[in-house]
This record gives sequence, C-alpha cells and structure tokens, in this order.
Amino acid sequence: MQDRTTSSAHTPVDVDSQLCASTKKYPPGETMVKQDRALRTRTAIIRAAAVEFGQGGYAGTSLSRISTTAGVSMGSLGFHFATKAAMANAVQEEGGNLIKAVVQQVIVQTAPPLTRVADLTLDLVRLLEAEPSVRATARLARERTAPSSWPSSWLPAVQNLLDEAHTADQLRSTAPPEDVTSLVEYLINGAEAQLRTAPRTEHGCEGTVKQLQRLWNLALLGVSAEQSA
Repeated sequence: MQDRTTSSAHTPVDVDSQLCASTKKYPPGETMVKQDRALRTRTAIIRAAAVEFGQGGYAGTSLSRISTTAGVSMGSLGFHFATKAAMANAVQEEGGNLIKAVVQQVIVQTAPPLTRVADLTLDLVRLLEAEPSVRATARLARERTAPSSWPSSWLPAVQNLLDEAHTADQLRSTAPPEDVTSLVEYLINGAEAQLRTAPRTEHGCEGTVKQLQRLWNLALLGVSAEQSA
C-alpha cells in the first residue's frame, strides 16, 4: 500500500497524509480541527472495513474496495492502517467492545441466571443485526488465526451464569451446564449464520429474534410430552 495518490477530480485528497508530512506549525485551534478530521477519517475507514469484511470475508475484501466505501484515498487508508490485518484488528476491537458492553449490562441484572442467559443470547443476536463491526468480528474469527473477541467476549459469561443456574437448581439433573453451554453456542452461531445468509428485510432481525425466543421456550419447557420425574 502506498501513502501517496495522484490528485484528480475523482480521487480523494490525502489530507491525513499531508498533515503528517507537513512541518508547518498550526495554532492550537486549527490543530484540534485537523485532529478531529483525522479521527473522523479513521472512524469512517473502520466502519467501511466492517461492512466489507462482514459481506466478503477477510480474503474476499480488497483495500481498494474499503477505500471506495469509506470515501477516502488509498493514501489516507495507508496513513491510518499500514496493512489489511491492522484494519481487521481494529474492526474486531470495536466489535469486541460492543459485545462486552452488552454482556456487562446483562450480567449485572438481578433476574435469575437462566433468564439472563436467554436475554444475553437474544441481545447478542440483536447486536449482530444492528452493528456491522460485530458481524465482521464473528466472521473474521472463523477466517483469521489472530486472537478474536468472538466468542471469548461472551462465552465465559454464559458459562458462569449457567454454573449459577446449576447451583440454584434451575437446571434439570439431565441438563449439565456444559451441555446447555453448547446449546447456547449453537443457537448464537446458527442465528449469526442465518443473519449472514438470509436476505435483509424492512423488519431487520425481528424474524430471527422471535424464532430464537421460540427455540428458547422449547429448550426451557422441553419437547417431551412425558412429565419429568
């Protein structure tokens, strides 16, 4: 990736690269404006990269496509991120932070632990639908060997809550916490695959979330007509 581009009517100007290379001293107010502009550019690049990684995967996403989606030059792209890997790391960091915030909101609630597990499952699916960086984080975790916050940012919370549920006798003796944890993983990863492959509708993820709610009801009530002992 090169940090310079040829200016034309159709090529964005490398404002951030020019700012970096310039030795001119700016007044404090003007410096702040330029820093804010650089931050907005970086944010736009991360958002564009999240969209492209989520749709095309790591190998299927080119830097030129991210540049076009973000509306910045390849020079600006290179100024903020030296490699595609660094860009993917930034996307996964943003997605991981959003996931951790949702997890924290759920685990501090006072509802029974099994209820919180169901709530967390549904909240993660809503987050997958609403946030490109979270969808990209889930996909990049499968396609890259680099450490990822998916599922490490939510799975330990699920395991801890299910241990609490087991201690509180919320789980049947035939439903050990590790098996219910596997169920939760399948539900979340299945919903992520559904959201990734199914066409988007004007109602967003309403169908997927409602389906997941029904599946949770089945899991909580059981599907056998026989009464448990």
